[in-house]
Amino acid sequence: MHTYTTKGTCSRQILFDVTPENTVTGVKFIGGCSGNLQAVSRLVEGKKIDEVIDTLKGIKCRGNTSCGDQLATALEIYKSKNS
Repeated sequence: MHTYTTKGTCSRQILFDVTPENTVTGVKFIGGCSGNLQAVSRLVEGKKIDEVIDTLKGIKCRGNTSCGDQLATALEIYKSKNS
């Protein structure tokens, strides 16, 4: 399980796993809007890491970012450390 501390969002952390096939799984947001973030987690479950990044990167809410954008950032950091 990987942990990312968010910046500029209501959620405080994102927990996630990436399979050896680069599939995103087990996404869980700590804090934030529970219903919306459960939906995001379910929608990205089983998707390829690049697809999730491409879909969520740049979505804005408050603070010039969003929980989805922060998930994309977390996955980009994961990729840079695990490539």
